[in-house]
Amino acid sequence: MWIWLWVGTLVLASGAAEAVTPQALANSKSCMACHSMTQKIVGPGFKQVADRYRGDKGAAAKLATKIRKGGSGVWGPMAMPPAAVTDAEAQQLATWILSQK
Repeated sequence: MWIWLWVGTLVLASGAAEAVTPQALANSKSCMACHSMTQKIVGPGFKQVADRYRGDKGAAAKLATKIRKGGSGVWGPMAMPPAAVTDAEAQQLATWILSQK
């Protein structure tokens, strides 16, 4: 009997750890408060970012670092604060942003 309860708990727990989409992650980390998909709000639209870095092989790593640490000067005088994200989340966001067309 206990084994079935334990197996059922494992099955439920494994379903709870579903992957979060990059869009949902951007919403949950407040990225969308300053960025939109296509146009500048406070910071550039994600499509603008993708266009600027298209063809840059190191863009994902650069952007992930900028997401984690913040930065300024690339898009004007307004500084982007560091985001409270893990390295994996920053990489996921950077890859997604760079995929915008």
